[in-house]
Amino acid sequence: MSRRLALAAFLTLIVPAFAAEPLAPPGAPASAFPRPDRPVAEIIAPLWASESQRDQVDEVGQVARLMRIAPGETVGDIGAGSGYYTVRLAERVGPQGRVIAEDVTPRYLADLTARIARAKLGNVTVVRGEPHDPRLPSGSLDAALLVHMYHEISQPYGLLHNLAAAMKPGGRVGIVDADAIPSRHGTPPALLRCELTAAGYRETGFSVLEGGVGYLAIFEAPTIGARPAPSAITPCKDVTTRSDRP
Repeated sequence: MSRRLALAAFLTLIVPAFAAEPLAPPGAPASAFPRPDRPVAEIIAPLWASESQRDQVDEVGQVARLMRIAPGETVGDIGAGSGYYTVRLAERVGPQGRVIAEDVTPRYLADLTARIARAKLGNVTVVRGEPHDPRLPSGSLDAALLVHMYHEISQPYGLLHNLAAAMKPGGRVGIVDADAIPSRHGTPPALLRCELTAAGYRETGFSVLEGGVGYLAIFEAPTIGARPAPSAITPCKDVTTRSDRP
């Protein structure tokens, strides 16, 4: 058997074990939301930079401390890609905690599932979502992270609206991104604030991360009843390319 066929057979065996979380019922459809009035960057890679470079500046540690991610919590890694955050968050939340790794790209999910199996991480679940809906269980997350991928979300208002349903009351949503225009794979902070405010989120923190990682903006997700109706959301315009840090 060729190496490629052997890998395919291996993935066929392990995917059911590690992607056992049934998809949550679909939320509001993409067609219910306005399209973003700005460019959307293409998904080009499952990893923003090499893991060794990111470990040297303690990227996950910086973000986890600012997000107050604690043992026993359930954390969503939205747009998990290669699983850089997933495997490190799994260690941080411990055996009593849980990481739900979500992505929309099947190839990334297959590679991530294999990585989780090799690492024998029993507290990680892999879920395939949709660009407008992460398809996560209602009220399941203490915190969610979107790392260097917000500018690649084709329907940000839909994703934010449907993600809010997966958050526990007071749930924290952290977005790591570069201070650059979306076509250059970043999101100006002023634009980010506008879009999350339009979806009912409240900003609770903003930090520039050390080591050239970018910034971390933290928001409290709205409760289901407090979310704006999809038809009431007015898309924000990308009118600035400069930082608007507090």
